[in-house]
Amino acid sequence: MKKTNAMRILDAAKVKYETKSYSDDGEHTLERGAAEKIATELGINPLQVFKTIVMRTETKEVVVFCQCAVHEINLKKARNACSAKEVTPVKPDELLGLTGYIRGGCSPLGMKRKFRTFIDESAKNFDKIYISAGMRGEQICLSPLDLQKVIDADFCDLVLE
Repeated sequence: MKKTNAMRILDAAKVKYETKSYSDDGEHTLERGAAEKIATELGINPLQVFKTIVMRTETKEVVVFCQCAVHEINLKKARNACSAKEVTPVKPDELLGLTGYIRGGCSPLGMKRKFRTFIDESAKNFDKIYISAGMRGEQICLSPLDLQKVIDADFCDLVLE
């Protein structure tokens, strides 16, 4: 398999990780249950699958959130985490230009620029979590603490209750 930028960053940081492939239909609609489908195909706990959400604050700062893919992000908690008055999701057609990634293949590792990043604290409940490898159909399995160190992220509560 071809190495992605996210994998090369982990290799350079000497972080242990595994990769897992899943089938992708190419459409990548934002449907409920997508994380559960991926988890079922990979034979993993869906609570260990984390999605990358890229948002913009009212000051136009780009911020990144790694959220358990089973849950919705709590916008109030996201605003508090990054000390913003407003956060809005980046439009899918802006994602590639900002991050270098397409929707469904956006990894918190290896974006075009370093953005402030926040990981939902539920990640610390697991020895390993799964994030996008930087392309659709590929996941990286790694320690949430290793991820936090490599991307210099903060852990915080992001779950919508």
